[in-house]
Amino acid sequence: MIEILRDNRRTEAIRLDRLAPPPDEAGYAELCVTTNFTFLTGASHPEELVTRAAELGLAAIAIADRNTLAGVVRAWSALKTLREETAAAIRIRSQHRTDTCSRLETGSPEDIAPPAALHLPKLIVGCRLVLRDSPVHWLALPQDRAAYHRLSRLLTLGKRRAGKGECHLDLADLLEGCTSMILIALPPARPAEAAPDIRRMQRRFPGQVFVGAAPRYDGSDQAWLAACAALAVRTSAPMVALGDVLMHRAGRRQLADVLTCMREGITIDAIGTRALPNAERRLKGHADMARLFRNHPGALRRTLEIAARCGFDLSELSYEYPDEIAGDELPQARLERLAEEGLTRRYPEGAPQKVHDLMAKELRLVGDLGFAAYFLTVHDIVQFARSVGILCQGRGSAANSVLCYLMGITDVTPDMIAMVFERFISKYRGEPPDIDVDFEHERREEVIQWIYDRYTRDRAGLCATVIHFRSRAAIREVGKVMGLSQDVTAGLSGQIWGMSNGGADPDRVRELGLDPTDRRLAQTIRLIGEIIGFPRHLSQHVGGFVITKGRLDELCPIENAAMQDRTCIEWDKDDIDALGILKVDVLGLGMLTCLRKAFDLMQRHEGRALTLAAVPQEDKPTYAMLQRADAVGVFQVESRAQMNFLPRMKPATFYDLVIEVAIVRPGPIQGGMVQPYIRRRQGLEKPEPFGPALEEVTRRTLGVPL
Repeated sequence: MIEILRDNRRTEAIRLDRLAPPPDEAGYAELCVTTNFTFLTGASHPEELVTRAAELGLAAIAIADRNTLAGVVRAWSALKTLREETAAAIRIRSQHRTDTCSRLETGSPEDIAPPAALHLPKLIVGCRLVLRDSPVHWLALPQDRAAYHRLSRLLTLGKRRAGKGECHLDLADLLEGCTSMILIALPPARPAEAAPDIRRMQRRFPGQVFVGAAPRYDGSDQAWLAACAALAVRTSAPMVALGDVLMHRAGRRQLADVLTCMREGITIDAIGTRALPNAERRLKGHADMARLFRNHPGALRRTLEIAARCGFDLSELSYEYPDEIAGDELPQARLERLAEEGLTRRYPEGAPQKVHDLMAKELRLVGDLGFAAYFLTVHDIVQFARSVGILCQGRGSAANSVLCYLMGITDVTPDMIAMVFERFISKYRGEPPDIDVDFEHERREEVIQWIYDRYTRDRAGLCATVIHFRSRAAIREVGKVMGLSQDVTAGLSGQIWGMSNGGADPDRVRELGLDPTDRRLAQTIRLIGEIIGFPRHLSQHVGGFVITKGRLDELCPIENAAMQDRTCIEWDKDDIDALGILKVDVLGLGMLTCLRKAFDLMQRHEGRALTLAAVPQEDKPTYAMLQRADAVGVFQVESRAQMNFLPRMKPATFYDLVIEVAIVRPGPIQGGMVQPYIRRRQGLEKPEPFGPALEEVTRRTLGVPL
């Protein structure tokens, strides 16, 4: 998740005194909420909507984006965080009461009133299904886990029929696959046109079908609600109240109009009747909805009845890693056998006792955490690549694992790097391992297609990557909508570097000869700041595969990627991390292609058969070249910062290069670790020991934590 989105999540920070008390019997559950994962439509993040629902004291909130489940994990994670923060705050207040009682010598904490019982809304996972052959939009709200599986498969069906970003579903698909779902019909402008489809669904799913009634907020609300009530009587589908929410607060109305302009390809001056008439499509509490539905109180009560029937929670999703890779053996048994075989292969003359101890420790931890099948999957992918002559190499924290070395996933020996396995896997962090494997970039597609063939597209898919509005795109897109010229938007974005999220700089506005107090320009700058961090569309991850034992399309919808023969899920790496789902990173690296071609040339012209493991590690001419900063085209040490650091570092061993790559990064640079390390390396300063517990991992970095 990018930092700006993290910041936006906390703009609506919950305080205990802002949470509403639990709803009484006359409460309300909002069953129709569109987030900004209905791209260029919703004007609020899922996190903002959940937080606002808690403040309003809603009984429940249903995230129902258009033909997608892409935003539901964000809402679920936000609610989980709120629950943890609220519980912690209550504990602190309770402790404060106890301490106060002790000071006042009242003798009992009950003598001081405890904080009021607080309420957080129930999250209902849902989807707004828009069909090709029906004027009715359908809110599909699963009542249980089996119904969620069916909804996910239904969305997969529609997305696999269509191109990237589209979903082609028909009414017949709903009649086939909506068992155990609450189905709420959203009538078109002429309600009578919806009657035939509602009757068909009602006959197929008796007791599950409702007519949704949402105010139009245009002065005709009571007439429209009366028409919806009449439709409910004609179709025998009870009417239920909806807010048809687009934003968490009224202040997002202008941004909602800007998003409409982007979607329609028009400027704000041409929006006309497509603009929201007011800010009423915000999230509302019970009092506001009771006023709007004063003539239909049953429709309001029905929201609570439906919310009570929707019992599914994302925490129920059971993810299981595939285990057929173990064959007739148990995964842990096969992993242990491969580790023993690797020990013999890597150390033909016998492995040091330290390696035996590390192997036993890692095998024990992997067994306790249940990750054996994950290691085996990565091993099999690497074995396939090598069987067809594709050069590959594990990287990152996987190099801290002796198991990865013994299984051939990495070629870094324990003697070359201080092995800190807990950086890779730790039972205390509660995080799954993450093994990144680089493949020759020209042949990586062969590996990707092998994974699809091996596990089928029903069980394997690439993660999504959410493309967000950053400063440059936000200035360009919002500026265009607000009528700024291309020269002005180019000038505003011209000084923005990299992946900035800072928005338009007021000083830059003045430099361009513009008046930052001009009403339209001031509005534009504010809207640019609001839209930064909004999702723009879904793309495919560079190589993160999710592979499941059961059907992946029952876990999350699968869609076609823009690239031919690629399919991906709707959730990104943060989402799957939140749900404890493992991924395998199959990455492409141009330098491996270069090395493969170099190995071929060496074989052809000098008769030397080299592999990554057999390349001489301490070649003095190579280090002399690096000490001169002669590193153009050398992977990982060719940046301007690296080339500036090389002559000061003067690497002379492989581990020096490990430090070189580790220290020229934002963390060590911002943490002030570079100069202390250089001074200690040059003998100008003595290393500062961290004590016996950390000596082993900091001794080789001269006491600087890298």
